[in-house]
Amino acid sequence: MSPTLWTAEAAATATAGTATRPWRASGVSIDSRTLAPGELFVALVGERQDGHLFVADALARGAAAAMVHKRPEGLAPDAPLLLVRDTFEGLWALARAGRARSRARVVAVTGSVGKTGTKEALRHVLDRQGGCHASAASHNNHWGVPLTLARLPEAISWAVVEIGMNHAGEIRALVPLARPAVAVITAIAPAHIGNFADGIEGIARAKAEILEGLEPGGTAVLPADTPQFPILLEAAERAGVARIVTFGEAASADWRLRAVELGPKGSTVEAERAGRIRRFRLGAPGRHWASNALAVLAAVEALGADLDRAAAELADFAPPSGRGRQRRLRWRDGEILLLDESYNANPASMAAAIALLGLQAGRRIAVLGDMLELGEGAEAMHAALAEPLRAATVARVFTCGPLMAALDRALPASMRGPHAADSAALAPLVVDELQPGDVVLVKGSLGSRMARVIEALEASARS
Repeated sequence: MSPTLWTAEAAATATAGTATRPWRASGVSIDSRTLAPGELFVALVGERQDGHLFVADALARGAAAAMVHKRPEGLAPDAPLLLVRDTFEGLWALARAGRARSRARVVAVTGSVGKTGTKEALRHVLDRQGGCHASAASHNNHWGVPLTLARLPEAISWAVVEIGMNHAGEIRALVPLARPAVAVITAIAPAHIGNFADGIEGIARAKAEILEGLEPGGTAVLPADTPQFPILLEAAERAGVARIVTFGEAASADWRLRAVELGPKGSTVEAERAGRIRRFRLGAPGRHWASNALAVLAAVEALGADLDRAAAELADFAPPSGRGRQRRLRWRDGEILLLDESYNANPASMAAAIALLGLQAGRRIAVLGDMLELGEGAEAMHAALAEPLRAATVARVFTCGPLMAALDRALPASMRGPHAADSAALAPLVVDELQPGDVVLVKGSLGSRMARVIEALEASARS
């Protein structure tokens, strides 16, 4: 039986709500479809759906109770409910209470690229040193962050909270919930740049909002290589951050990347910290992961966890699904290697993924969807991908979406594969052309729905 996370009494106290009867919940969910038996279902009201319509289904699936701000019709008189003024405010209140009662030391992670992977790497190394709670998937927005903290166990040593944004002010609102001891900014890149009139400098200032919520005595872990580093440093000083630690290839970096031996399945990293050279194996391939690994070790050091053990644990860390995970799929009388980068994309992460494709042995195939929210320069940014694709000696490039049409036009005829209106139309074209021995990169922004291509490949491999 799962341990109790919230009792009716504790949840009612946290939210200033009223429980209709006693209950005990082992977790918190906002989706009746994925709810596990014993969890508290929070009936959020969104733009498209009202969670109150799914309370009966959640209870039928074994929910311990439901948090509601109106009683749904058709429920039994004794249905286990937590009545609150507003369920969204109730989730935030539950998050504040969950954070306040937990003994965990919290790391908050943001950045234009690498934040989910860095969060997962921190989870990987810290979970073996007293247990670690971390954001599920990319739960990094106005409902994902409070959900993560509402799920935070009391008796756990560490927690890692991912915080994202696509507009200024979002992180400033979220970081006080987490109250981190360490804040990590992985990198600054033109992600969501179309939402910032002041360009990439505005992105840097928005990411730096995470520093405003550090607990007294906290540590900021900052990327030394970004041209916007002075903006981050100024923000840290303005916020009164007690300790600033930098990472990167710059000679001035506190955690300096001295060398990296890249391989198709991982890398050997040589880093310098305070005059000591550390050499460790990293299970995630690609130069960008070496930089992420230094951010991880800087955070581990700031937390006071076992640094040597954490460095050793990175050897068996693998990227999460949709973030560079490699899988071999049966393909006709052989197999293909799939590089699944389908979750999201911006110019920096796209270039890193293409470089990783270039390390692989086999005929290299790139299947690329639009990078979104890039503003007026979007077409030029897409066309500019032609050069890294050539440098990686990619044999064939499949594209979809109106922005990727600019890349299609920029490619030499020998590299140009089919272009389609969307991922649904492109997927069967990819399936038809792939051959055993191919290495296939699939990447695009979430709105491009490149997961459809992944699903088509998986279905074809099973047939």
